[in-house]
Amino acid sequence: MTPRVLISDAMDPRAAQIFRERGIAVDEITGQSPDALRSIIGDYDGLAIRSSTKVTRELIDAASSLKVVGRAGIGVDNVDIPAATARGVVVMNTPFGNSITTAEHAIALIFALARQLPEADASTQAGKWEKNRFMGVEVTGKTLGLIGAGNIGSIVASRALGLRMKVVAYDPFLTPERAVELGIEKTELDELLRRADFITLHTPLTDQTRNILSRDALAKTKPGVRIVNCARGGLVDEAALKDGLDSGHIGGAALDVFENEPARDSPLFGTPNFISTPHLGASTSEAQVNVAIQVAEQMSDFLLLGGVTNAINMPSLSAEEAPRLKPYMALSEKLGRLIGQIVGDDVRAIAIEVEGAAAALNQKPITGAVLAGLMGTYSQSVNMVNAPVLARERGLDVREIRHDREGDYHTLVAVSVATADGEKRVEGTLFGNRAPRLVNIFGIPVEAELNGQMIYIVNTDAPGFIGALGTTLGENGINIATFNLGRRKEAGEAVALVSVDDPITPEVARQLRQLPGVLKVVPLSF
Repeated sequence: MTPRVLISDAMDPRAAQIFRERGIAVDEITGQSPDALRSIIGDYDGLAIRSSTKVTRELIDAASSLKVVGRAGIGVDNVDIPAATARGVVVMNTPFGNSITTAEHAIALIFALARQLPEADASTQAGKWEKNRFMGVEVTGKTLGLIGAGNIGSIVASRALGLRMKVVAYDPFLTPERAVELGIEKTELDELLRRADFITLHTPLTDQTRNILSRDALAKTKPGVRIVNCARGGLVDEAALKDGLDSGHIGGAALDVFENEPARDSPLFGTPNFISTPHLGASTSEAQVNVAIQVAEQMSDFLLLGGVTNAINMPSLSAEEAPRLKPYMALSEKLGRLIGQIVGDDVRAIAIEVEGAAAALNQKPITGAVLAGLMGTYSQSVNMVNAPVLARERGLDVREIRHDREGDYHTLVAVSVATADGEKRVEGTLFGNRAPRLVNIFGIPVEAELNGQMIYIVNTDAPGFIGALGTTLGENGINIATFNLGRRKEAGEAVALVSVDDPITPEVARQLRQLPGVLKVVPLSF
């Protein structure tokens, strides 16, 4: 079935063109009210947005077919990420399409603050020629403090170093090695505030970064500091910023973003040495084309190939990796579903191990598939997006283990769970690198496909059991498709995985449990 995508915000025409070239049906319906958007969203697999569309919980609830939301830009403040994740909807952004544009805007504002360009322009055009009033400062030799040294911050750093500035950075995720590579100095926030002549912010808005430049933080800054924010509104305490400008402690500030947008009556407006722009960080013709192309390509890769790029709420999986990982993910989902159906709610921790050829792959999608299979036995509408969240909500400890060794099989995925009765472990491999097979269940070697309706039976190994099992199923009109057996030792505990053409009803399961030697019966569905 052809995927359908809705573009709900004005976007460069290349986005729609790419969707159509890739064989995806696309509608461009912009400027809709929330009620109007909810009335049509149920028809679409994908939603491509800019900043105008608000992807609320109510919209997501109405989007019965929605699989992916693509934000042409960086910020996803207008998307309810927890609601999307709970519904298994992937949320993507395009963090690289407007990186250079945003970084250049930050540098432009640094220059504008240093030389008081807006006020000098207004004064000159008013015929005043106040040459002595606008005594600026050089940026050469000054210290630039970066709060956030990720993609955009690192570009700003490179431009600042080219201007012969010294760059210090506060970023908990910045490694010492990366700092050396960028040619900058990693420091703590208080040290940055004390030393920086200019401060520019390049971090997302989170609970940890909200008001990172608070009143207390601004009080710790160097007298005369100049502050630039082209990242997200809410990173700077705007009331405290105004007080700092009024007192002269802050030498200048330039905001491209505000806590409330559109900002029409900010108390900062009209404050001396304050510059404002209307969220222009990404507003160049090149950036608009780039983010439109990127969001269309990313969404197309996901809807057609299963590739996940720049996702906010699940691990990335490139379009090139997806075909190779697809059989492993199918195997992993089946192993998770198998152990979940047999063990039930008694799962306290889970470990996913890979070895052989599987150890050379991206393990995150394998883990996600295992969790999707496991959690799918407890909850409806589970997929790789929301399964990790559901696992955390249940308090499950999830471990990933990678072995470089190659054992009895060329490639192997093993899933172990901790239960009240000890560890339970299942193992699977791929035949011909594409066909999933179970090869061990709870320490008993067995070879079985995991498909359709099945029965898991544990019994004491004794003559006549298979005949009794077949007779009971036959009397109930249930046809056996395949029969897979394994045992620990002769006359010991044995397992049977029986594939059948019809679901096993509670009554049939009861009859099977009454057969001599039967220890456990669990109907399975894949």
